[in-house]
Amino acid sequence: MRAAPPSTAGAGRALPQAAAALVLVLLLLVIVRLPWAGDLGMHAATVQRLRHSLLHPGNPLVDADTPSPYYSPWMLLLGCLARITSLSVFDVLRIGALVGLGLLVTGVWRYVRTLSDHRVAPALAILCLVFLWGPLLFNWSGFLGLNSLALTVSYPSVLALGLSFHLWAWLTRALRGESGWGVWLWLGLLWGLILLCHQFTGVVASLGALAVVIAARPGRALLLRLGTAAAMGVVLLALWPYYDFFALFSAGADLEAIHRPLYEHLPGRFGLVLLGVVALGLRLRRDRRDPLVVFFLLGVLVFAAGGLTGHYSWGRALPAVLIPAQLAAALEVVSAGRRTVRVGWACVLGAALAVGAWAQAGTLGYVVGRDALPGAVAAKYRTPWVGYQWITPWVKYGDVVMARTVPSRQIPAYGPYTVAPGYPDVFLPDEARRDAAVTRYFAPGTTAGERRDMVREYGVRWVVGGKGAAEPWLRQVASGPDGQVLYQVVR
Repeated sequence: MRAAPPSTAGAGRALPQAAAALVLVLLLLVIVRLPWAGDLGMHAATVQRLRHSLLHPGNPLVDADTPSPYYSPWMLLLGCLARITSLSVFDVLRIGALVGLGLLVTGVWRYVRTLSDHRVAPALAILCLVFLWGPLLFNWSGFLGLNSLALTVSYPSVLALGLSFHLWAWLTRALRGESGWGVWLWLGLLWGLILLCHQFTGVVASLGALAVVIAARPGRALLLRLGTAAAMGVVLLALWPYYDFFALFSAGADLEAIHRPLYEHLPGRFGLVLLGVVALGLRLRRDRRDPLVVFFLLGVLVFAAGGLTGHYSWGRALPAVLIPAQLAAALEVVSAGRRTVRVGWACVLGAALAVGAWAQAGTLGYVVGRDALPGAVAAKYRTPWVGYQWITPWVKYGDVVMARTVPSRQIPAYGPYTVAPGYPDVFLPDEARRDAAVTRYFAPGTTAGERRDMVREYGVRWVVGGKGAAEPWLRQVASGPDGQVLYQVVR
């Protein structure tokens, strides 16, 4: 069969590489803007507490001396950076985002290299990971869609995913060659580090590592080294002083409700991934122990078990379904047998990627703003949160603020505490009581005396609410967006 002209072959390689480079440039520009949505306030608050006390930071959101799973080795490092520099916590998170994105890109490159030595394979893999999703926009930490990644790039989950790809690549090479005991000990520590940094991504990393092991068919000697590596990871988990990792296993019931949406609208959110499922079927025909196929099946097993048993937090293992399918779709372009099949597959994949890219086109707004977008693209843009910097001239570090749930997800980022945490907290014993107090405080039928008692009980110095929140013992200090008002408690 006649080979393709050099110019055509070169263009075929350059196009995905250029597209992947543009995606990375876009994400770098997003880091400069650092749009606020979701858990950014939680991570900023965590850095705030560690900046003020590395040894006893306390609860990141409320004024309570409790541990927190957010105090991971990575956040501890960022807290040290904040402590020794004059950088704001948001600048520290930007630096963390750069490191996390760098680890993610290099991790994908290294892992894909264990599956294919084709020059264009890593670029295709990146494109599939960010665009091969579905026509409905889906954002969640630990998921690599472009829009989701733009909003979570500074989260520990991105760093943990990057480390996971490095773990799979390193483990694959260790199983293929003669590796000393030191390599296996480091692998165990890396596995434990991922679990400490982001527990849900740690589950995905564990499933991917198990798939690598099953595909490699290790002998008894390697199994002994694998056991030693796993033991080293468990030791790290047990010795980590900032929270009890193993106590998280009993916390699932508190997380099920917020994770139920992971089982909704699956075709619209992930329909394009079916192309990757087809690619996995082709890989299965070539090798029944293909690591991506095994990885996918393990992910499906955990995800399905969560849906069938009502353990919806197990849905966070969904990246273990998506990632191998997305990588398989990318690799089929360079691994299919006949050239005509590869070209046909590339055309189908290109069309699917175009659909996925269009669904996430609103991500451009995080760089240029809504006004600079064409109307059709602007309709896909989701406005980030405004933030609560408008209260910082008055509210100081450590002050307690009475606020509803959404403000409570942002206010601690600047140093104050809120009465109730804006997010579920498995280590806060009186979380339900605090939530009830906030609900009761802002309820229309609550008397002024009851509100005053709650303010005294929790040491509240400020209240963020609407005009209707005024009380004789509150003094209006400032006004914010959407009719919000900052009140000072008059003692």
